[in-house]
Amino acid sequence: MSFGRRTRRFGLGVALIASVAACGGGGGGTSSASSSGGGQNIGGSVTVWAKWASTEQADFQKVLDGFSSKTGVNAQYQSKGDNLPTVLSTAVAGGAPPDVAILPQPGLLHDLVTKGALKPIDSVVGDVINSDFNSVWKDLGSDGGKLYGVYFKGANKSTIWYNVKTYQSAGITSSPATSSDWLKDIGTLKQFGTVPFAMCGGSGWTLTDWFENVYIRTAGVDNYNKLAKHTIPWTDSTVTTALQFLQKIFTPDNMVGGVQGAVSTPFPDCVGQAFGPSPKAATLYEADFVGSVIPTVNSSLQPTTGFDFYPFPSINGSPSSVSAGGDVAVMLKDTPQSEALMKYLASPDAGAIWAHLGGFTAPNKKVDLAVYPDAIARKAAKGLIDAGNNVAFDMSDQAPAAFGGTAGSGEWGDLQTFLRNTSDISGIEAKLEADAKAAYGH
Repeated sequence: MSFGRRTRRFGLGVALIASVAACGGGGGGTSSASSSGGGQNIGGSVTVWAKWASTEQADFQKVLDGFSSKTGVNAQYQSKGDNLPTVLSTAVAGGAPPDVAILPQPGLLHDLVTKGALKPIDSVVGDVINSDFNSVWKDLGSDGGKLYGVYFKGANKSTIWYNVKTYQSAGITSSPATSSDWLKDIGTLKQFGTVPFAMCGGSGWTLTDWFENVYIRTAGVDNYNKLAKHTIPWTDSTVTTALQFLQKIFTPDNMVGGVQGAVSTPFPDCVGQAFGPSPKAATLYEADFVGSVIPTVNSSLQPTTGFDFYPFPSINGSPSSVSAGGDVAVMLKDTPQSEALMKYLASPDAGAIWAHLGGFTAPNKKVDLAVYPDAIARKAAKGLIDAGNNVAFDMSDQAPAAFGGTAGSGEWGDLQTFLRNTSDISGIEAKLEADAKAAYGH
C-alpha cells in the first residue's frame, strides 16, 4: 500500500519546465514526435481523472501543460482523491467516464477490463512500451494478452533510510549488501546504545511492505506473484521462511518503544523518531517517498550527508529485487486527443518534467537520471530501473481491499498481530489464509 507521497518544491519557472520537457530520454537524446504525444497541433480537449491532489496535482498539471504545448489539446484534470476507484466505477456504470484515468492499483485495471470499459492501446504505445520500459511494466499493464495501461509514475519500495550521523557514530561506514551484514550492523547499533529501527507498525500497510521485501528475496518473484494472486496459500513454507526472517528484525530491543511503541506509531510519525532533532533510532524502512518527508521533520538534515538510504539487502544470495508501487494510465474513450495523451505519458519527456520536481520515480528507463533533483532521488530511480524484471508490484495493492487495504483487518491487522507476538507463526499463517480465502473467494 503506497502512502500518498509528499513532494518537494524547487520553485521551477515555466522556462525551466519547458527545457526539461525538451531534454528527452536517457543519454541526452530527444524523443521522437511519435513517442511524445505526436508533436503536432491536434486541438480539442481530453478529460483526465486521477487521485493526485495538492502538491501532486500541481506537479501533474505541469506535465499536462507540457502536453498541451506540444499538441494544442486542452487537458482538463479532475482530482478524485482516494475515492477514485468508486467514482470511476460509478461513472463507467453511468456511461460518463473520463477520456483517460490514472489508476493507483493494477487490480482496478483488470476490473475495468472485465467491465469492457478500457480500450486496448497496443497500436498506440506498444512499440514505446517494448523499447522504453522493462517488460514487468508491460505485463502489469496487460490483460488477456492485450496492453491497456501505461505505468507513468512508479515508486521504489525497497529503500532502507538511515541517519548518517548515527551510523557513523557507531562506526558503520558502509551499506550492508547482505542480510548477514545487516544483522551484524543492527547488533553494532545496539552495542552503541542506539535503537536500530523506528517502526511504523501503527499503519498496518507498512508491515505489508516489510513482508513483501523479505518474501521477494526469500521466495523469488514467481512465488511472490503466485501469493499475490492467492494461487499458493499463506500457509505455504515460503511464507514461513519469510516470517522467520522477520522474527529477527521485529524484536523488542530493535524497535523504539518496544513492541507497544512499534505497533502504536503510525506513518509518518515514525519518521521523526529516526530523523527528528533528537533521534531515538538509527534506521527506518519505507519507500522512496520517505526522502520527501524527512525535510518536514528536520530541515537541517541534508540529503546524503544527513540522511540516505541503502537498498533492502540480499537474503541468502538473492538477486537485486524491488517491491514497487505505481500509477497506470488507461484509456476509456478512443479519440485522437486520448491517444495523443497516452503517447505523451509513455514518453521520457513527460516523466522528466515531474522527475525534476521531486517525489516521483519514472518506470520509463529512458528518463535521464540527470533530471532528478538530488543524488538520493537518482539512486532510487536507478534502483527501480536496474532491478530489471526482478520487480514485483506491491502485493497488498494487488489484493482485494478486504484483505490488502483495510485498516485493522485482513493482512494489515494480521501482521500487526504478528508484530505483537512473533512466536506464533503458524497461528498467523492460518489467520492470513482464512482472511485471504474470504476476500479472494477461493
